[in-house]
Amino acid sequence: MDAVFKALADPTRRKLLDQLYLHNGQTLGELCKHLDMTRQAVTKHLTVLEAANLVVTVWQGREKLHYLNPVPIQEIYDRWLNKYERRQLNALGELKRTLEENTKETEHG
Repeated sequence: MDAVFKALADPTRRKLLDQLYLHNGQTLGELCKHLDMTRQAVTKHLTVLEAANLVVTVWQGREKLHYLNPVPIQEIYDRWLNKYERRQLNALGELKRTLEENTKETEHG
């Protein structure tokens, strides 16, 4: 999971992931169009993303296509975010019930 956080820490790599989210299966040349850097620099960023399993590549003929793999991001969400979200939703639900009960008591009492 450390590799995923390292990969996501860089704004250029996040931009690459955003580009793949918008249009999955892009070549290196297509991805370079969205960035002001050399192909070699973009390749280095893609290597980090591949090492984190955030990007997978498939050869289609002579073209190497890059695809977003959302599974590691989902795993982070499930482990770190979802449990806190549930706790907050439960707290909000409890607050709502308490306020509704207090409102009923005020109306009837």
